[in-house]
Amino acid sequence: MSSSSSLSVNGTENKENQQFDPHSMTNGFTEANCSCCDHHENSLHSHSISQSPQNENNIEEEQELISRLQHFTLDTINENCDQDIYFHSYKSEEQMLSIMKLISGVLSEPYSIYTYRYFIHNWPELCFLCSKKSENSNNPSSTQDDNENELIGSIVCKLDLHKKILRRGYIAMLAVNNEYRRKKIASKLVCMAIQTMMERGCDEIVLEAEVTNQAALNLYENLGFLREKRLYRYYLNGVDAYRLKLWLK
Repeated sequence: MSSSSSLSVNGTENKENQQFDPHSMTNGFTEANCSCCDHHENSLHSHSISQSPQNENNIEEEQELISRLQHFTLDTINENCDQDIYFHSYKSEEQMLSIMKLISGVLSEPYSIYTYRYFIHNWPELCFLCSKKSENSNNPSSTQDDNENELIGSIVCKLDLHKKILRRGYIAMLAVNNEYRRKKIASKLVCMAIQTMMERGCDEIVLEAEVTNQAALNLYENLGFLREKRLYRYYLNGVDAYRLKLWLK
């Protein structure tokens, strides 16, 4: 498989809600786009950067966000993607190995299959994929053709209650094959995830990205994410992370 894009972010949400023991995994459970690891904050120094905006003009802000998402979506479909590239939702366990292969080639820290299953099995509606149609593919909407086609992009997310109050979305993993960069595939995948979370009443969305991953930071900040705080030596490789947040309400 060809090398993948450096435009990648990955991470893992607050462990208090997880149903497995992260310490049982071989290679740890943190990564370059990790988003609400409260346990990680307790063990590492962090520096707050921004505060939550006031709850004024929420309707106008939401409409502005929807307009921004639509712009990114139309831009991606009409101008930047080949006709053989298409976006689709996760459908079955048969796609799991392709997702793992793609993401493991991009993210700086590996995940076990239990991590993928935790997110994708619990929130399959928040896993979106981008594939390149094979020459023999006749119906890209079918699961069979999805499995035969080349997976070139993936986003994995979750949505649950945070501190029993907020419906918080979390972008756990985002990866795009290096050969298909600069086609706004990552932007389209993020927009699909945000729109789905909004439809489900999400209050805010968070993630973590390496401070050195400027491409990922630009992508999210163009969509309205703000740098909430800096987490020092957040990753196993010693790199700091920015926690980014998008307020929806």
